[in-house]
Amino acid sequence: MTDPLLKGDPAGSRWEKIPTVLFPDPEAAARAAAAEIAALIRRREAAGERTVLGLATGSTPIGVYRELVRLHKEEGLSFRHVTTFNLDEYYPMAPQAVQSYRRFMEEHLFSRIDIPRAQTHVPDGTLAGGDVAAHCAAYERAIAEAGGIDLQLLGIGRTGHVGFNEPGSLRRSVTRLITLDPVTRRDAAPAFAGEQAVPRRAITMGLRTILGARRILLLAFGTHKAAVVRAAVEGDVSPALPASFLQEHENAVAVLDTEAAAELSRVKTPWLAGALADLGLSWDFPTLRRAVLWLAGQRKKPILKLTDEDYNEGGLQELLAEHGSAYEINLHVFRAQQRTITGWPGGKPNRENEVFPKRVLVFSPRPDDAAAAMGGTLSRLVTQGHEVHIAYQTSGSLGVSDTAARRFVDTAQEAAPGPAWDAFRQALDGKKDETDSPQVLALKALLRRGEARAEARFTGLPEDRLHFLNLPFYETGTVNKQPLGEADVAPLAALLSQLQPHQVYLSGGLADPHGTCRLSFEALRRAWERVRGEAWMEKAALWLYGGSGRVWEAHEIDLAVPLSPGELLHKRTALFLHETQRERMLHLEAPPEDSARDVARLYDRLGLAEYEAIETFARWRP
Repeated sequence: MTDPLLKGDPAGSRWEKIPTVLFPDPEAAARAAAAEIAALIRRREAAGERTVLGLATGSTPIGVYRELVRLHKEEGLSFRHVTTFNLDEYYPMAPQAVQSYRRFMEEHLFSRIDIPRAQTHVPDGTLAGGDVAAHCAAYERAIAEAGGIDLQLLGIGRTGHVGFNEPGSLRRSVTRLITLDPVTRRDAAPAFAGEQAVPRRAITMGLRTILGARRILLLAFGTHKAAVVRAAVEGDVSPALPASFLQEHENAVAVLDTEAAAELSRVKTPWLAGALADLGLSWDFPTLRRAVLWLAGQRKKPILKLTDEDYNEGGLQELLAEHGSAYEINLHVFRAQQRTITGWPGGKPNRENEVFPKRVLVFSPRPDDAAAAMGGTLSRLVTQGHEVHIAYQTSGSLGVSDTAARRFVDTAQEAAPGPAWDAFRQALDGKKDETDSPQVLALKALLRRGEARAEARFTGLPEDRLHFLNLPFYETGTVNKQPLGEADVAPLAALLSQLQPHQVYLSGGLADPHGTCRLSFEALRRAWERVRGEAWMEKAALWLYGGSGRVWEAHEIDLAVPLSPGELLHKRTALFLHETQRERMLHLEAPPEDSARDVARLYDRLGLAEYEAIETFARWRP
């Protein structure tokens, strides 16, 4: 048998119990996974054999399916002799519903390739309760009769689930009806416009079924997967973390982007692997800073209290030997971390060679993203006299529930009766398959725009400095987005060229590889490339704020803006002006201001000044 294209990296073999391959971004990882699937199909077809694929849904495999479609259309990859079995389906769930995994597969793969529909299998979410057990048994028989699964594609949930095998699932489990974990339902809430609408149950292949595949590719992209990936790849095998059972499979590989790999030992603490030179690394200052801040956390000491013994016992003998003194290392890192703190994010007036006031352009993927991540800094920039502009990249209409839209229509209709409000009500009442009509989308976008204006007024920002871009990739009426195109990039490039800002703030919340924040970031990156040669760019400062599941670690922070208790209250109040988002905020694991408080506590533990809260930024270097 030909060796798989994806093999584990020997650099991680000291810790990683599942062979693991790292890629710079989700797109590169998806192409590699698709290449292996294509090679398998072609190899088996050449031998006169059929291929059986186990397929996954969710945002993670979208890039794989996109590349398989490209290979089919451009390079003649045929799926005529391929049989597929999907991992799972919500229960109950109609196949035409927007959230249906059958519909997902049709839209992303099946309808775009030459696979006969009779050869595609997705669990049936429409069955009566008494028929589910027999259906699950039949699903198992169909897999066996097809010869078993040749290659299984998997994602991983934050609970460690694969398929919908939630914590507590046993190694011997087979296809069955299960109850979803609350975290899984919370993560699925955006697709259902609220957690309350997410089904409580699902039909899923079992762990024994999954582990019966001859080859398994576990894909994970984004920062929100980093912790669970490390636990599954490096931790103990346990039913509490179902993905850890992949350690027992002789032909499984984890395929990660750099964000999902961030917590792996060889990425987070490469100095523990031995000499850095053997890994192609050196003790440059970013690595030194990261190591010292990590050591301070491990030893639970402020930076300036670390001793030679701490360095030796913490596995940093090489660093200590190279620099000779814990004190000198500590001082170097302490001063660098201290320099990140500033109460003047736009710079101070009357400073030599300093432009003041500055033109500041803040990009917000959705109308409330900037407020949640950097609301205090935004207010500080306005108060200190800078010319601040906010560019809302998408309308945010998909984040408005039908309940919120209907409440607005009822109020408006009572205040000013008329046929227009009747039409909106009919559009909401006649909604099919959970897809918003253009009319409903327009109404929901109007609500988000009004909330953004209210926040701006509260912050003291003139309305003519608000830019509603409504990028079309987002305007689908469903949680699934369109691929980025020229119409998404051109308005961003035009706004940059028009304003020529001295400072740019943009979201670095890249948790979901196909979510709004990451796509908004990618559109902006392309726009930046387009205007790269313009003279104003040479001196523009570019800052990434966190958010959408992304919190900067201490060594990543380049700018830390402290907030007083009053400023934190101002931020919370401004965020609550986004009224349609209050229901979503109630279901957050922690309020947005908690991460700013956590950073303040971190700086305090490191021996730096003590603040109520700190908003943090990383410098963007395109």
